[in-house]
Amino acid sequence: MPEGYAIQAIQSVLNSQQAYCKFLSANDSGATGGHQSGILISKSAKNMMFSQDLKGENILKRTVEIRWQDNSCTQSSFTYYSSKNELRITRFGRNFSFLSPEQTGALFVFTKQDADQYSGFFLETEEDINQFLDAFGISPTETNRLIDAGQVQEETQERIAIQEFIAGLTVDFPLSEEMSAAARDIQNRVYDHLEFICTNPDRKIIDWTNTEYALFRAIEHARYGDAIARGFTSVDEFITMANMVLNRRKSRAGKSLEHHLSAIFDGNEIIYTAQAVTEGNKKPDFIFPSQASYHDMTFPTERLISLAAKTTCKDRWRQVINEADRLRDRPKYLCTLQQGISPAQMDEMQSENVILVVPRQYITSYPADRQDRIWTLSKFVSYVREVEGL
Repeated sequence: MPEGYAIQAIQSVLNSQQAYCKFLSANDSGATGGHQSGILISKSAKNMMFSQDLKGENILKRTVEIRWQDNSCTQSSFTYYSSKNELRITRFGRNFSFLSPEQTGALFVFTKQDADQYSGFFLETEEDINQFLDAFGISPTETNRLIDAGQVQEETQERIAIQEFIAGLTVDFPLSEEMSAAARDIQNRVYDHLEFICTNPDRKIIDWTNTEYALFRAIEHARYGDAIARGFTSVDEFITMANMVLNRRKSRAGKSLEHHLSAIFDGNEIIYTAQAVTEGNKKPDFIFPSQASYHDMTFPTERLISLAAKTTCKDRWRQVINEADRLRDRPKYLCTLQQGISPAQMDEMQSENVILVVPRQYITSYPADRQDRIWTLSKFVSYVREVEGL
């Protein structure tokens, strides 16, 4: 049988209303002599086969047209046996060549194109099977269920947008601020949830960060992939490149969170100064409403807020304690993407009046009996807006 059906199957899934895949069992393929009963389908795929509820003491049948990978068509049946609580595809015809004992273990891909039009594929080679599963991020243990094609389409669009950005670069690596802005633009265009900046900033900050990480890694691969694949002529050459890569990674990560927080604040019309100078060389990442207000002694101290941004803060959180002398007796807010801090450190933070600001999704990684001390980013944004009278 010809190879190369994986591409067709992938495209069929992307163009479908719903899609499903499973590995053919011995019973499906006829290796046990029972293939006349058809291909057993998980009930998770019920809605792509029947519109009515599967209940009652009867057998439901529905005839549909299925176009197969060789362009042949069958008028096959969807059959639900209530007595066995089984869902099957039956009636393939006498000359149907795809179901035989040799097909046991093949990956069956089934797609719904419209109400009565379906497509089917049998992927036999390891290359085809792995290509299909990799395209949708499915492991071999995650088959026999519906495929989330919408997510894959978005991820594919994101990869295309990232490659287009890289192709247009006139420098090896864009500046940190430009990288973060590009990641936000790509993520906003592909996933189309700009409203999350206001309605769900906790989700947005993670989405932007993930896209920037993917963008950065793609640029790294484009710039260094060939050189790494060729290998190095000396240890010194290897160390030079390794240090260059690592230093660039550290520099980007340190600024990324600040850039994305600024975009969240801008989107919520919050007034702030980034990298404000307070006293001497002290520079909190953010002062609300402004550096000028901080140095105006007639401006009420209770209306001043400082926020530090540290991607990880397990060992560096104490740096925020003395960043603004005027706010010595006020809470110090620290936004982080750190997932989890020890109870002892959280207790020390509380004693120093440091309040953690963490995306809502990460709070469960902190000690359960101390999670009520943590603010979500959404809560912090609402608090600043209230203080600023917005």
